[in-house]
Amino acid sequence: MTVPRLAPVHHYAVGLLILTASTGTIDAVSYLALDHVFTGNMTGNVLFLGFALVGVPGIPLFNNAIALLGFMLGSAIGGRAIGQSPEKGLPVSSMWVLGGGVVLIIGLAVFWLVVGTLPQAALLTVTTLLAAVMGAQVAAVKPVGNSDITTIVVTNTVANLARESRLGGGKGKHWLPRLGAILAMGVGAAIGAGVVRWFGGPEALLAAAIIFTAGVFTLVAASRR
Repeated sequence: MTVPRLAPVHHYAVGLLILTASTGTIDAVSYLALDHVFTGNMTGNVLFLGFALVGVPGIPLFNNAIALLGFMLGSAIGGRAIGQSPEKGLPVSSMWVLGGGVVLIIGLAVFWLVVGTLPQAALLTVTTLLAAVMGAQVAAVKPVGNSDITTIVVTNTVANLARESRLGGGKGKHWLPRLGAILAMGVGAAIGAGVVRWFGGPEALLAAAIIFTAGVFTLVAASRR
């Protein structure tokens, strides 16, 4: 009997879910400890920019703009490094981009631990670099081609899960990875918020680095299959 082979996209699902969890953790750190800014969820930042432009108090205009620009820059650099290959999988260039993200997140966490309270210039630098890592991550996992687990947002995932469910008149296909992505983002956010609350921002960023690293290693291992 021939054993059916999984499509290549499924081999990467666990790694993508772990990276999704790391995004939740990093966004918890950036929002709770870096002056109410998202470094992964750019939809939130665009909304915050709109709020700040009309003078809503407590929402920093410049910080959110910096995060948005950093994300775009990271995504552009990642796209340039990886290229526009139509082949699905995890190219070596993606591994290098993700590996660079691991090094940068760990470096930022260690720097934050050493410095303690971040002055404004350092806070903006950390925000920009974290957003750049998130943008580069999106470009790095793009060749995998899994539209159900984007690692960075779950809005479309929630919509597709509901729209294609039996309640929505569909057949309920792909419900497991979609639900997994939603749960991973939430669990990651809870981990980040908990560590920020009980220990601090740099410790939470170090926890995010551990999760991010685990996701990268899992993707690399999947690419060897």
